[in-house]
Amino acid sequence: MAMNVGQAMFIRVKRKRTTYFLHCDPSECVLETKAKLQLLSDVPVHNQRLVLVVPQPIVLDECKTLATQKVVNDAVVALTLKVKGINEATGEETEAWEEVNIHQPVEPEIPSGSVMNALLA
Repeated sequence: MAMNVGQAMFIRVKRKRTTYFLHCDPSECVLETKAKLQLLSDVPVHNQRLVLVVPQPIVLDECKTLATQKVVNDAVVALTLKVKGINEATGEETEAWEEVNIHQPVEPEIPSGSVMNALLA
């Protein structure tokens, strides 16, 4: 489905069990999207990394527009944060990006022989 560059869209930004629904314009740069997230999450823009969740995840370049990076209406984008740690060998402080972590709900199993199975049959 093609989208006009001036047409507004919604994207779903997910991290763990949290989902933010952002109203965006395809011509806005990712940095503007991060600024919207900062207002909602209180996480500074420089501590956010956005990853387009497609078969092969793509880290979004904050200087490019959503449209040029193939972010479309109803796209799922993962939010990862910069985490600090200590290098055990040197004792120096390190920074790294956390892994993509999006909670996937699990369908409850219905025990065989239950009343629900009888109703579904």
